[in-house]
Amino acid sequence: MSSSSVPGILIADDHALVAEGIRCMLEPEYEVKSVVFDGRALVEQAIAMEPELIITDVSMPLLNGFEAARRITSTLFQSRIVFLTMHSDPDYVRAAFEAGAAGYALKRSDVTELKICLREVLAGQRFISPSLGSSVREIGRGRGLAAKGPVLTSRQREIVQLIAEGKSAKEVAFLLQISPKTVEFHKSGIYDALGIRTTAELTRFAIERGLAATRERAGASLQNAASARSAESLAFSEIPG
Repeated sequence: MSSSSVPGILIADDHALVAEGIRCMLEPEYEVKSVVFDGRALVEQAIAMEPELIITDVSMPLLNGFEAARRITSTLFQSRIVFLTMHSDPDYVRAAFEAGAAGYALKRSDVTELKICLREVLAGQRFISPSLGSSVREIGRGRGLAAKGPVLTSRQREIVQLIAEGKSAKEVAFLLQISPKTVEFHKSGIYDALGIRTTAELTRFAIERGLAATRERAGASLQNAASARSAESLAFSEIPG
């Protein structure tokens, strides 16, 4: 948690320009502790920094916002998560609150609405963008539309995302610290559960459900993260000893 009177905030978005734009809008009202570009980095930084607020997009490489939120809320009970996204589909809103979100705002909203959202969430309330309509806002109150579609386990959702983003079975196995045979076992179960037969169908499902960024976005986001790490290393190396 922040040691100052200014609330600490962690920003996660797979577009570097968007993430930095959010930072500029919120400082100095909030202390931006870190900006990250993929879901795994979001979980790592959230647990390390314990910020009061977390702003995240839905579609991010390596681990989507929903899965990241589940992991964070299972460990950090004080951090409040706000999804800031382009997705206005009720299924996305429902998934966000099921994952532990306290707020859901749209990127097309103005700065004032985002700041209202953050203040209400910090005060212990829930917030859903007014432009989403009353029926969708009921979801944030624990009511509204019933969930639909196949139910996948957390591990299956991880594998769906990584395969949809172009990872091979060996790469997925390395990232998740499991064997390639286990990956193939899960993949077979996923195909059966979804009633599909090809990777193309799996990718389409993942993108439609917000489980994965497109392969192009995933690659660009990982490049952003690598560039940020290189810049930090260079800055550190230039500090006089």
